[in-house]
Amino acid sequence: MSFWDLLQRRVSTDGARPLLTCYDADGGRTELSAITYANWVAKGANLILDEIDADACDQIAVPLLERHPGHWMGLVWAGACWTAGVEVVTSADEEALAVVSGPELDFGTSSADHWVCSLHPLGLAMTGELPVGTRDWAGEVRSHPDIFLGVAGTDADPAWEGDDQSVLLAASPVTDRILIDLRNPERDGAPSMARATVDTALVGPLLGGGSSVTVLVGDVERIASSERAAPVSLPDLA
Repeated sequence: MSFWDLLQRRVSTDGARPLLTCYDADGGRTELSAITYANWVAKGANLILDEIDADACDQIAVPLLERHPGHWMGLVWAGACWTAGVEVVTSADEEALAVVSGPELDFGTSSADHWVCSLHPLGLAMTGELPVGTRDWAGEVRSHPDIFLGVAGTDADPAWEGDDQSVLLAASPVTDRILIDLRNPERDGAPSMARATVDTALVGPLLGGGSSVTVLVGDVERIASSERAAPVSLPDLA
């Protein structure tokens, strides 16, 4: 089963229930049902195929996943890449077709296409003028269909840099509503935090029927109580 197949299974069986809830750095709360998340992923995957012109097994660098692990926009990018059959890398090297950053514009020295994510809770576009050659993901992705029009990637496609294991086999099923504290991602090292967060917050709930709450800023105890979510520790992937 591919990532897209797994997501569509959740949409068809329990699409309206929350899948991802994100408390972001601006203090906003964003909740995505499986249906809403799948719509964003479809739009993102269509953009990857149409605007970035990616083919299966190409690479897209998403340092956004390192700098802001658990943010819903990063999790959408991960799902969109896997839906399009594209491998996610977290460092902006020259092999990647595109580099995806948050508003701090950390594209490194890569000459690939530069895409910036506003991290706005409502998915709004960036404000102000962007550097030449930089494209606003939230501003452009909305024009793409919310039904994936390409050929979905398979579980044999490379999913994560340096890992030949299927993304669905690398994660453990999550059956409950869990909370992941990401207020200080530097404590365990950003690269391992990025992968562990994607597996635990996104893939695990899709496999097990659960849901996740990611907290980048806020009172974790209060949020856990109000969301009725059980705090969990991320696996150590270092």
